Amino acid sequence: ETYVESATQLAGWLGELGVADVDEVTRDHVADFITHLIEPRSPSTASVRFRSLQQFFGWLAEEGELAGANPMEKMRPPMVPERPVPVLSPDLLRALFADCLGTSFIDRRDEAIVRLFADTGLRLSELAHLTVADVDLDEQLAVVIGKGRRPRAVPFGAKTTAALDRYLRVRGRHKRAAEPALWLGPNNRQAMTVNGIGQMVRRRGADAGIPELHPHMLRHTFAHSWLAEGGNEGDLMRITGWKSRAMVNRYGASAADQRARDAHGRMALGD
Repeated sequence: ETYVESATQLAGWLGELGVADVDEVTRDHVADFITHLIEPRSPSTASVRFRSLQQFFGWLAEEGELAGANPMEKMRPPMVPERPVPVLSPDLLRALFADCLGTSFIDRRDEAIVRLFADTGLRLSELAHLTVADVDLDEQLAVVIGKGRRPRAVPFGAKTTAALDRYLRVRGRHKRAAEPALWLGPNNRQAMTVNGIGQMVRRRGADAGIPELHPHMLRHTFAHSWLAEGGNEGDLMRITGWKSRAMVNRYGASAADQRARDAHGRMALGD
């Protein structure tokens, strides 16, 4: 979707300049388009568009759809200043869990979802596509399909297990209980979508006093908490599905200064 959207935006922008053929696109055209995106939007958005267009023009070149050279060959992406994603304090996490307390189908489901996010650091798409068969309460494991179609088993704790167990029991009385998808909608509706789960998390966050909450913030919070408790970086990479240690640094940056201060206090070297 991102690739198609990026190419469509570029085509629309070029159309306003009178450029109607892909062979007319130059390096300067692409550079101007990316610059055009930075001011009204953000460097991160421009970077996403740049990398998507790199893939698009690379594909055009490989397929022989370009009469000349790839206009994006050797182009460098825009610089994106590091803006760490905020992480949730234990008190805010408790407030989020408390907002889901209840015995209704929606409360049971939402508590299981937010606890699983916070306890595993799953990506939104990974959690959304879970099936009932993917969750093993006895082993306290969820098998997910990550980026690159790579499966991995992700552990979760006792409270998340209890929340999942409560949800699965109430789910068993759902009209669509025989369907494989784990997360079902209320009132006998079909399975929740990625967007639906994201909207639910934002709504629960707003109710709990966390207006900017989104699922990725829970992933950052998980990574921060793991490192703050002295967790091994290699183990964190396996659980989160990261192949590059650079991702550990990126996600851990959200509260790295606080972890450094806490470590200094524990060591008390000057004392």
